[in-house]
Amino acid sequence: MKESSYRFNNFLYNSRIPAQILRRVVVKLGAVIALGLVLYIYGFDVTYRETKVIFRILDIIFLLYVLNYITKLTYSFQRLSFIRENLGETLVTLIILFNGISKYVISYIPGQEALRFFGIQESEVIYSTGVTFFILLIIGMDFLKGLTHDRLYRIKPAFLLIFSFFGLSLVGTILLMMPKMTTVPGQMNWVDSLFTSVSATCVTGLIVEDTATFFTLRGKLVILMLMQLGGIGIVSFATIFAALVGKGFGIRQQSMVLDVFSEESLFSAKGLIRRVVFITVFIEILGAMMIYFSYDPSVVFDSIWHKAFHSIFHSISAFCNAGFTLYTDGYYANPFRDSYVQHMVLGLLIVLGGIGFAPLQDLFSIEKLRQRLHKPWIDWKLGTKIAVYMSAALIIFGAILFYLLESQNAIDGYSTSSSIISSVFQSITARTAGFNTVDIGSLRTPTLVLLIFLMFIGASPGSTGGGIKTSTFLLIMISVLATIRGKDTIEFGKRSIPQALFYKALTVFTFAATYNLILIFLLSIFEKDFNIFQLTFEQVSAFATVGLSMGITPDLSDTGKLLITSSMFFGRIGTLTLALALAGRKSHASYKYPAAHIMVG
Repeated sequence: MKESSYRFNNFLYNSRIPAQILRRVVVKLGAVIALGLVLYIYGFDVTYRETKVIFRILDIIFLLYVLNYITKLTYSFQRLSFIRENLGETLVTLIILFNGISKYVISYIPGQEALRFFGIQESEVIYSTGVTFFILLIIGMDFLKGLTHDRLYRIKPAFLLIFSFFGLSLVGTILLMMPKMTTVPGQMNWVDSLFTSVSATCVTGLIVEDTATFFTLRGKLVILMLMQLGGIGIVSFATIFAALVGKGFGIRQQSMVLDVFSEESLFSAKGLIRRVVFITVFIEILGAMMIYFSYDPSVVFDSIWHKAFHSIFHSISAFCNAGFTLYTDGYYANPFRDSYVQHMVLGLLIVLGGIGFAPLQDLFSIEKLRQRLHKPWIDWKLGTKIAVYMSAALIIFGAILFYLLESQNAIDGYSTSSSIISSVFQSITARTAGFNTVDIGSLRTPTLVLLIFLMFIGASPGSTGGGIKTSTFLLIMISVLATIRGKDTIEFGKRSIPQALFYKALTVFTFAATYNLILIFLLSIFEKDFNIFQLTFEQVSAFATVGLSMGITPDLSDTGKLLITSSMFFGRIGTLTLALALAGRKSHASYKYPAAHIMVG
């Protein structure tokens, strides 16, 4: 027995390299074929016979993935350790086996039959979408495992961030250009498709086509996927990078974690990805349930599934600060403009998504709540205080001014409670969410200036929102006050703020202001049909990833749409990219030039 085991292990050892090469080639080829087939069946008109053939081929490819797992397990001489270290892949393999046995042994497809049981229309569409995500999951797992630590470490974090959003936007563009994504004959042109994909990926909400009527269920599911991945993309991608590089994590990467997550060290940031996913899913599910039960009785849906989909879509859109809606006139449409309970639910989701994942963890994690229960003197982290207090101050400030400016205009005739809720909601949504319960185009000029101010500041660091961030604005204000008072140091919350953080905040502000001025200048050249104020509002809304518009977005030229698209993209990744670039360009000199005096002011 021992001799047979020895011979078998010896055979495995000698054949491991050819087997590994063959396994990788088969898996990569299968991934390409599977992805192509799924995109074809998902995005194009196919016959019932073609569908059956395609799913049969996909089942064969799934079988190859099972054989791939068995091969890796066989060639692993510590098999129990292999299973423990690859629990995700093990679970995926078991799901494939269960689905295959159910389908070919007892002729029962659990996923599709479950959808039919609950009376969900287009169950095949939902099922094919699930298969699509499942295949993407397998391909993604295989891709991540193929990236060694050394390869990842050679890539700058800034480029990883840019490529992740660029890749997601490109995939979304291709998907939205497929014929079955839209309700109109043919396909969406590439400029509009790119604009919509970037708007969803960068959680902006600006649209060139009506989401409610132009896109089919498949198209809406693609937008939903882009919003969800884009909303937590920065945090998730950066945290995955931190976890993968492990001990090779340098000063630049530690600065990234500190700036983005408001974490104190790498060790506290490594487990953030699990908490981010849990917090996101929990809040979005809870939000969807609250939205589901807050619909006005006058709103009629085709089915329970239809109502549930609308609830899930708007919960994700609100928490990710995306601003996409399934209603032609947004929440200004009847009867949604009067659904004040739902407005409050959406506002709560927007605020939770906009204060950042690290403050959410500090405020609501079970560990922190239990800790404060036994030790009530333990205070919030400084980053949490800034996120909460600045968000509250800006919401109150914006709501009061909106109420005073629009009481005789947009909210004229509203009851006192309705006016207050509408004012608070617009103040909340202006800071990167993009929902509207009033007609933005009818607002007074001072109100629009107020909204531009709120949009430019945006949400808190490490959140799903955009803008220059509340902490950036606070640091600049504190430094201005310190200069006026003649202080040499910047202080806040009984803490001294390092000069490096002030320089970083100033750089972010300067970059944002300069970029917006340049884009407004270019838009004024190519978009002569609109006045400078309309273009300014549109540009700031795009750069701050807000999504509010004075109604000019669909009428922009292709050049204007591409300029706004670039604003949404760089507005989403710009702040963090600059922080990473600054952290990686620190230099130390052994000399110092004489001090100079320059007249200022």
